[in-house]
Amino acid sequence: MTIFDVFTLLGGLAMFLYGMKLMGDALEKSAGRQLKNILAKLTSNLFNGFLLGLGVTMIIQSSSATTVMVVGFVNSGIMTLHQATGVIMGANLGTSITAWILSLSGIESEVWYISMFKPSTFSPLLAFLGIILIMFQKNEKRKDLGMILVGFAILMTGMETMSGAVDPLAESPEFQAVLTKFANPIVGILIGTVFTAIIQSSSASVGILQALSLTGAVSYGVAIPVIIGQNIGTCVSAMISSIGAGKNARRAALVHLYFNIIAAVIVSSGFYAVNAFADFDLSHRIDPLGIAIVHTVFKLFALVILMPCSRLLEKLAMLTVPDSKNDAEQAQLLDERFLATPAVAMERARTVSVEMAELSVSSLKKSLALLSNYTDKGMEAVRAEEDRVDKYEDALGTYLVKISSSELTEQDSHELTKLLHIIGDFERISDHAVNIAATAQEMAEKKLTFSEKALHEIEVMVAAVHEILDNALKAFCDSDMKIAFAVEPLEEVIDILNAKIKKRHVARLQRGECTIELGFVLNDLLTNLERVSDHCSNVAGCVIEMEHDALDLHEYLNKLKSEGNSRYTDCYNSYKAKYALPPKDAVTV
Repeated sequence: MTIFDVFTLLGGLAMFLYGMKLMGDALEKSAGRQLKNILAKLTSNLFNGFLLGLGVTMIIQSSSATTVMVVGFVNSGIMTLHQATGVIMGANLGTSITAWILSLSGIESEVWYISMFKPSTFSPLLAFLGIILIMFQKNEKRKDLGMILVGFAILMTGMETMSGAVDPLAESPEFQAVLTKFANPIVGILIGTVFTAIIQSSSASVGILQALSLTGAVSYGVAIPVIIGQNIGTCVSAMISSIGAGKNARRAALVHLYFNIIAAVIVSSGFYAVNAFADFDLSHRIDPLGIAIVHTVFKLFALVILMPCSRLLEKLAMLTVPDSKNDAEQAQLLDERFLATPAVAMERARTVSVEMAELSVSSLKKSLALLSNYTDKGMEAVRAEEDRVDKYEDALGTYLVKISSSELTEQDSHELTKLLHIIGDFERISDHAVNIAATAQEMAEKKLTFSEKALHEIEVMVAAVHEILDNALKAFCDSDMKIAFAVEPLEEVIDILNAKIKKRHVARLQRGECTIELGFVLNDLLTNLERVSDHCSNVAGCVIEMEHDALDLHEYLNKLKSEGNSRYTDCYNSYKAKYALPPKDAVTV
């Protein structure tokens, strides 16, 4: 093997690893929505968790990525350790599909329709089709499909290049001597573990072994211990990810490690014990298909042996990372581990945004309650919730900015921009809650009271604000378009209420029925309520724009109003009748 063969080998390895990354990233991006839906179906049932891990890993072609996500979910309190155990076991099996795809490189046949399955035959065609999709298609999903095809073609080309570069090694006595050492189970397992830990991908490590097997120099005796070691080495990504995480997250990473180490010990011990009596011919040459079979059989044996012992694995992890006295672990709302999977990070950001929105609306409603029944305890509760909302906004804003630097789908990118606006609106609503609570406090301390007329008018305004808050929250949390479209007509009614109540107040002031001090209080209260409705309108508008990407909301609403759209008009008239002020003479500040 010459120096030029070494250069070719390194180039082939580079193409192989890059192709695998390109294909994996494109698969993850294109399957982002489905991935979020799958991960939303968390369950305490071990078998269902296993199916979940299996499905996710088959989609994104990486058990390491799945287990890193699991560590993040556990650290965020979304997933329990028991749920994580099932998902991790499923991920271990799901990654074996890559070896089966790569085993196509070992196809040898003169029959044309069988030869069509050989990568050297179809990879150039896939690359061509992929480039066509990337260059000439505007549809993002088709572009992602093009990236998947190009990544797969590069991966297979790299594998062919590697196998061609190492082909001279088949006749090399030195290479044969090195491989003989790998046949020692302990050495082989260590080599497989270390190499996979370095490149942090068992799929890539198995693929490289498959490329070497094409030389005809790799035997079953060499491949089996290396494959067992590769399954241990893949745990390094999760272990690194768990550094600095909470106790349960570290335990989840340890469950992954213990599963593979215990499986390696039991399966290898059992196999070599049987081999001592049965004397299998392990010197027989192995091909890529044989490696895929060994890889899958090992994982299946591991599952059969250890799946019934899942609780013992959890207990072992808990013994390794024990609870301390008075240990109250705080779940991390936004785990940066999710940033490696932008679709999941976006879904987590949305979930936390919903929590923030609910907290903001809660603080506003508590402040409105203080207007009729002020207590210092209630005031403290409003301020505490507003402080929490501020912390939510700071964390979410930082997190969303970090997500924005990732490669996002057009839909996720659009949603991210709107989320940034929405969390700003909900934060401002909580600020108005503090202002309204302060108004209630001032009235209580100064013993100020509104007249019966003013109270009736304020009650109407407050009721309308309650409804617009509920509508905006529901529109955002449930992506309810019907409710979202109903927010703007109600906001227009609240604007009219604000103007009418202020006008009536001026009239009462001129008649000497109201004090200037109460007038200031009323004006502050009405201004805060009207601005709350404005923020609710902004939220609903963002929800509508997220659902209809190309929609210009302001242009759309202006069109509805100017053209007298029946749906908008009916909704407006309904709210106008529902929140009509009492007649002027029916009931002084």
